[in-house]
Amino acid sequence: MNSLLSMSLAAVGLGFTLPLMAESNFLYVGTYTGGKSEGIYAYRFDSETGEVRELGLAAKAVNPTFLAVHPGGKLVYAANEVGEWNGKPGGYVTAYRVEPATGKLLELNRQSAVGGGPCHLNVDSTGKNLLVANYGGGSVAVLPIADDGSLKPHSAFVQHVGSSVNPARQKEPHAHSVNLSLDNRFAFVADLGTDKIHAYAFDAAAGSLTAKPELDVVLPPGSGPRHFAFGPKGARAYVINELLQTLASLRYAPKAGKLTVLDSVSTLPDAKPVPGNSTAEVRVHPNGNFVYGSNRGHDSITVFAVGKGGKLAPVQNMPVGGRTPRNFNFDPSGKFLFAGHQGSDSFAIFSVDAKTGQLSATGKTQQVGAPVCFRFAPVQ
Repeated sequence: MNSLLSMSLAAVGLGFTLPLMAESNFLYVGTYTGGKSEGIYAYRFDSETGEVRELGLAAKAVNPTFLAVHPGGKLVYAANEVGEWNGKPGGYVTAYRVEPATGKLLELNRQSAVGGGPCHLNVDSTGKNLLVANYGGGSVAVLPIADDGSLKPHSAFVQHVGSSVNPARQKEPHAHSVNLSLDNRFAFVADLGTDKIHAYAFDAAAGSLTAKPELDVVLPPGSGPRHFAFGPKGARAYVINELLQTLASLRYAPKAGKLTVLDSVSTLPDAKPVPGNSTAEVRVHPNGNFVYGSNRGHDSITVFAVGKGGKLAPVQNMPVGGRTPRNFNFDPSGKFLFAGHQGSDSFAIFSVDAKTGQLSATGKTQQVGAPVCFRFAPVQ
């Protein structure tokens, strides 16, 4: 029997319907729970046709807001964004194994994030460590990954210190994302509270972080750096600043681990901050020629072309069709962009013109409670 057909038939009794698709991936959506969501939701997506099929609740969980997929594609990790766990201050992270016949997530274990409000995480390229940024705790931790995919207690922890000029948001550190250089030698943590991108030497074998303050990037006061992304070749990087509503491009010197700011542009069409708006996500198209940033309040995604010398030029500002686009992501082919509407309990799919970078609405939407994060795993 055809293997995909077998998978589809096997899924019927479990409440999951798996269509026959080529180039298909599981799509996992992390959410805030308590409203219309109960945890992580799964879909199956065909990159050739743009067809998406709902598979249902993949794992029941509390605030599994941000997700990371292991390089092997068989494991998923979720940051459970809470301030207290097991009666103690701090959040936790959950490890899951992907059930290949249904897309469901089978829980392996939970491990302390060693800080409150874990909001972002990444698996290093060796697949041996999970790095976690704690917004509420203003810290970053490394959790080693066991051979079975479960998480071990932390092997490294760094507490940020400092503040900045915004009294409402920057009285203390708020680590908001953690990203690794393409060669896996450096980790960079964007901290909204300190207006810095903190740099660390990373040792995957030891699961260690060594602070490199001489490599820290200091951004303009009140910037509020949130998310950070490298271009596909690793020579360019980008950081989106939540409070100033700007996106900065940076040059990266891989050998030294040195980031240098090239320029900064507004994420809004008229280049003026909009009251009540804040930026959220930054993504680089797989071809490296375009950078995308989301606006919550203005409820749009702005597209920039990467020009000569790495400077950014505006291409398009696209309404996302819902409220509060906290996160968005490209499918693995780069032909489609998924934009979440946290405030509208839905997400929309856009087609991407790889030559111009422009987005076009496909008219395809899905209902899901308070979506935050979109991650793809190949159907095994």
